[in-house]
This record gives sequence, structure tokens and C-alpha cells, in this order.
Amino acid sequence: MRASGNGGQCVNTTDSAVRLTHYPTGIVIYSQTEKSQLQNKEKAFALLRAKLYDLELQKQQDAEAAERRSQIGTGDRAEKIRTYNFPQGRVTDHRINLTLYKLDKIMNGDIQEILDALIAADQAAKLAKMNDK
Repeated sequence: MRASGNGGQCVNTTDSAVRLTHYPTGIVIYSQTEKSQLQNKEKAFALLRAKLYDLELQKQQDAEAAERRSQIGTGDRAEKIRTYNFPQGRVTDHRINLTLYKLDKIMNGDIQEILDALIAADQAAKLAKMNDK
């Protein structure tokens, strides 16, 4: 394509400007800074590579941030993991909806039943995630 702007007759007679369109993302790069079309093309491809790299890097950072947010949570009261009710002798794990009436044994270190239930729930979640893909 022809360049536009200042430059006199040279701009009007040479097709040295380059416009690249990356169809999958819709990114359009336009370069007319050099007199040579080849130099403009190289510059446009370099700009396109940089933009695509930034786009991919941003996607990766967004996915990583979303994963972190899902693991950390907001810290609200509604996100409590476990409730220890001493008057009733009850322990409730809210992540897997497990209620045990063995608070004294659990406080003495006998937590194997809770661990087994958590492992089973984690494996079930991983299987469900694999089936969704």
C-alpha cells in the first residue's frame, strides 16, 4: 500500500508502506517509517511478534492469577473450611460436607478419617475435571 502523510512525490509514487493483519487475533500492524518496503515489512513483523508475545504472556499471567485467587479465596466468613463445635463435640468440614462427632479424638490427633475423606474428594474433583476436558 502507499504511505500517507508528508514526504512529497516519493510518498505518492512508491508502495512502501506495509499493513499486516493477524486473522486469529484481529491485530493490525501498520508500518511506513522506512523508505524500503522490505524494511517496513521486517519492522511490521517484529511489532506483530512483540504484540503476540505480550498477548500470550498476558493470557498466561491472567490464568495464573485466577488459579491463585481460586486457591486463596477472599477470606470471608462464608469461606470457612472447618468448624469445631465444642459443646456438641462436633467437627464439620465445609469443603466436603463431612460432620464427625469425635471432637475429643480429633483434637488428640486422630484425623485420619478427615484426611481420607479430603483425599477422596480431591481425587473425585480431579477426575471430574479430566472428564470435562
